[in-house]
Amino acid sequence: MKCIRAVGSLLLSAIVFWGLNQRHGMIPPAGKLLNPFAGLWLNNERGDRPPEKLDLPGLESEVRVRWDDRRVPHIFASNDHDLYFAQGYITARDRLWQMEFQTHYAAGRLSEIIGPPGLEMDRLNRRFGMVWAAENTVRFLESDPVSTRIIDAYTAGINAFIRTLGRRSYPIEYKILDYQPEPWTPLKCALLLKYMAFDLCGYSMDPGLTEMRIGLGEAVVDRLFPYDEPLVDPIIPPGTTWDFTPLPAPPIPAENAAAAPGQAAAIPAPDNSGKEKGSNNWAVAGTRTKTGFSILCNDPHLLLTLPSIWYEIQLNAPGVNVGGVSLPGAPFVILGHNDRIAWGFTNAGSDVLDWYAIRFKDQTRAEYWHDGAWRATQRRTETIKVRGGREVADTMIFTQHGPVVRLKGEPPLSERDVPVEAALRWLAHDSSNEIRTLYALNRAGSYDEWLNAVAGWDCPAQNFVYADAAGTIAIRHNGKFPLRWKGQGRFMLDGSNPAHIWRGWVPREHIPAVKNPERGFVSSANQKPADAGYPYYLGSDYAPFERGARVNQLLSGMTNVTPDDMIRMQSDSFNLRARTVLPALLPHLRGRDLSEAERKCLDELDSWNCASAPGLIAPTVFAQYWYEFNVQTWNDEKKAPMRMTDWPNSHVVIDLILNHPDDPFFDDKATPGRESLADMAFLAFRSAVGALEKRLGPPGPAWSWGRWKGTDIAHLGRIPGFGRMRLPTNGGEGIINATGRTDGPSWRMVVELGPEIKAWGIIPGGQSGNPGSRFYDNAVDDWVAGKIYELVFLKSPDASNDKIVARTTLGGLK
Repeated sequence: MKCIRAVGSLLLSAIVFWGLNQRHGMIPPAGKLLNPFAGLWLNNERGDRPPEKLDLPGLESEVRVRWDDRRVPHIFASNDHDLYFAQGYITARDRLWQMEFQTHYAAGRLSEIIGPPGLEMDRLNRRFGMVWAAENTVRFLESDPVSTRIIDAYTAGINAFIRTLGRRSYPIEYKILDYQPEPWTPLKCALLLKYMAFDLCGYSMDPGLTEMRIGLGEAVVDRLFPYDEPLVDPIIPPGTTWDFTPLPAPPIPAENAAAAPGQAAAIPAPDNSGKEKGSNNWAVAGTRTKTGFSILCNDPHLLLTLPSIWYEIQLNAPGVNVGGVSLPGAPFVILGHNDRIAWGFTNAGSDVLDWYAIRFKDQTRAEYWHDGAWRATQRRTETIKVRGGREVADTMIFTQHGPVVRLKGEPPLSERDVPVEAALRWLAHDSSNEIRTLYALNRAGSYDEWLNAVAGWDCPAQNFVYADAAGTIAIRHNGKFPLRWKGQGRFMLDGSNPAHIWRGWVPREHIPAVKNPERGFVSSANQKPADAGYPYYLGSDYAPFERGARVNQLLSGMTNVTPDDMIRMQSDSFNLRARTVLPALLPHLRGRDLSEAERKCLDELDSWNCASAPGLIAPTVFAQYWYEFNVQTWNDEKKAPMRMTDWPNSHVVIDLILNHPDDPFFDDKATPGRESLADMAFLAFRSAVGALEKRLGPPGPAWSWGRWKGTDIAHLGRIPGFGRMRLPTNGGEGIINATGRTDGPSWRMVVELGPEIKAWGIIPGGQSGNPGSRFYDNAVDDWVAGKIYELVFLKSPDASNDKIVARTTLGGLK
């Protein structure tokens, strides 16, 4: 009997031991996590102190690294190979899990980590052609010796770090999610670039606008989504003359159908999910600054996560000395400056993605109709490994236009609105070499060298701003753009009509650009690139007018500009939308029979200075009021209520309010009477106040903007406790500081380009990817407060600087 009990105890212990060391669904393996020799206890601050010496086989010479007091590495190497090897190693040391998780996402491999919940997103990314696009890029990179040498060195550096790891030293996310890192490859670098392209130019409104055209008519669509947008101050100063002879646009086909003959595609609402995140950049000429030196500023607004999307770094080798931020998983400095020039990006937003309605011959989808004949499709089968489940073989169908992302009978694919039986033509699928562009950009020392560097940048298109120590400022709406007839790609295209395919490219020397404009500054805020005088059609889905107009308004009124002025301007919280529209709406509220809460809200709006500060109630009231006004105005225009993504841009709505108050759009078609703008203004206000009361109670502190909006910087893997949530930020949609609930300035940078470059910057997080490190989120509170740090930029590893706190020597021979 004792033997039986003993065996039973051993068996029970074994079962418990086994259970504690396995993951159960999304519950991490407690035994592994709590292991005193390899568990989470080791993921503390011990790694914050950089080592003095590391022997790294693979280096050709000694590399010296200086660490400043924010743990930014300043890397000094004697050749390119060692520079990018060291960049790969050091970046992986701080951000390996982030780098790998993002590339798993882009490759459609989340299911390998999290199981069935990741399958839908994996299928979307694979069907979107992310892996195929990355493979195309790698093949193209391999044809360029410089790019190959850099990517190989960077990859080798990452793998050198991975080889140092055992389970006890894995980043904590590997322990919680119970998997291990795999070797890095050049394909992962390419996937990371496609991940950014997916975020910045992987959206489209043409399927939804097609549905609107069917339901409302093309004339109505043209009014709500006009080619020539009201109130917008474009990137290139209005009235600019173009010193080139434009290429003729392709002829508009006689039959410009929305779908192929016999095709009844299911078309979703517009997807403008990537459009309004809020990036800004500008450069001010020395004629407007106090010192006479030009100043460049950039604050790209992206999804906010911890670890931060950017990693601050300085890179120095013969021919290059550059500082700024890198993208973990890719070499170089992406946004920053060297000792002669500075540059920054905002998203361009021009149309490089079209959907083509496809008519298949039969259910096998082996052939499709194009140019009067049946054409063979191509197939590519990808295997999706699912943790805790069976592998899924997913077959992608390709036409000459691109992959068919969603087939008839399939459910919607995750967060993106994808039309059924439509092929995707996306510029990011094409081979390109942004790696070579960044290599040249980091080394450029003059306007001409910068211009030559950015000429190789294809996708995602960006507004490149430039300034140099010689006093030149410039901006380019830079990328590779299809040569289109006016409106091509605005609606879904006919996959059977050869006239609908892209027929060429806008010449690089013809893209919207300006150098040293008379007004003394250049700027962009994702708005339309040029006025109606520009001869090419690039698209019609750009950001609303407010941020661009506010930037130009402030810069136009500034003289003796200082870096401090620019730092304050990046945190500007003035709501130009409210200032523009409230004088036309509030008179319709006065004299009405208002409740006590409504009167208080009207008083708040009447006395508001239009600053979107965390402690104010008025920004909350206005945000809800604007939402309800759009609901009241647009939800009766279709049989099914419009979603927010259906609504016209704010400048269209404001133009109707200011200049067309009797427009039939203000009539509620669900009622027998005819409503006016006055009726809509009052009904929306009453609905807004009622909605806020229902959610927050009577007007009071709970209505404050900081509490209503709040900003969440969630962990990239959404692991609870590893983010910073409900931060009381200022700003908001349509504001220079466009910080929202999950998006915001991912990097603020100001650079003064004198004989000695001075720069300031901040990321909403820290350098480390380890939640146990004090450098994980040490900058978040200063970022919320609008503070910014002076950046360390060393000329040599022996340069004296009080902010240098540690030194590391990397040694080892091949």
